Amino acid sequence: MKAIVLQRSLDSKIQLLDLPKPVCDPTEVLIRIKAAALNHRDEWCRKGLYPNLQDGVVLGSDGAGIVEEVGAEVNPKLIGQEVMLNPALHWGNNDKVQGKNFEIIGMPRNGTFAEYVVVPADRIHPKPSHLSWEEAAALPLAGLTAYRALVIQGKVQVGEQVLVTGIGGGVAQFAAQFALALGAKLFVSSSSLEKREAALAFGATDAFDYSLDQWSTAALESFGGMDLIVDGAAGETLSQLMNIANPGARLVFYGATRGNPPQLEARKLFWNQLQLIGTTMGTDQDFADMLALVDRLQLKPRIDAQFSLAEAEKALDRMKLGVQFGKIVLIP
Repeated sequence: MKAIVLQRSLDSKIQLLDLPKPVCDPTEVLIRIKAAALNHRDEWCRKGLYPNLQDGVVLGSDGAGIVEEVGAEVNPKLIGQEVMLNPALHWGNNDKVQGKNFEIIGMPRNGTFAEYVVVPADRIHPKPSHLSWEEAAALPLAGLTAYRALVIQGKVQVGEQVLVTGIGGGVAQFAAQFALALGAKLFVSSSSLEKREAALAFGATDAFDYSLDQWSTAALESFGGMDLIVDGAAGETLSQLMNIANPGARLVFYGATRGNPPQLEARKLFWNQLQLIGTTMGTDQDFADMLALVDRLQLKPRIDAQFSLAEAEKALDRMKLGVQFGKIVLIP
């Protein structure tokens, strides 16, 4: 089968190879991939910034396809079913936080940037009928992360003012959709005029340009503070986010693409009784609840672009540049 593997000795850090078709263990299923989607962790692997990296591992956490074979202990009726994957493995018994054995498909376990992937049978879910293969592949990791950030950790309520930063990326896109679907008043931020206009078109009340020095002050004067902020950047933007937060607001962070904040305004934090909350991925129940919401409201991921496996470097470079609005998909 054709697959994209990590190969850090090459300039591109990835390689298209012909690999043997994987074989199922007794509790696993073999899926013929119809579409796979990129996540920032794939680019972090390429940059050498992800733990436990191993050259030769097939990248990719998100995928959808058809069950082609099953292990000896798996119900054979699954063969032929259209499914999508939950890429989170071994969350553990504590709903509040993942366990020490937690991992994500695509590193160090072979992932979905291939014609076939083998996963534990309990990682597959029926593909929602209203989603295309590309849309189903785009949903799992980012959708789960956004759902937990907004609903479980952020505890979003109807009518609250919610800011989703960095609109355009996969998690932000889903967080924005979920916030609107659950009755919140949505605000977004981006340095891209095109992305801000696109967010306004799908229902955001306003879109802020975070590249402006005093954007949070202007937003605060126009709309008042935010009750919930969902952010994946951190870095120097934290002080602006705390500035625009209402007293008692929740600030939920699912990433730190801009690195660590240079300082923390402790007085503003304790005096306004702000909550800074971390989140990553989610439990199996979170995933099931996220899928139920998507299915009930017929929500659809936004697809930014599609590439073949042979064009994987071009796809990853597009994500690295940050120009996408929605998910980038690979078609084997």
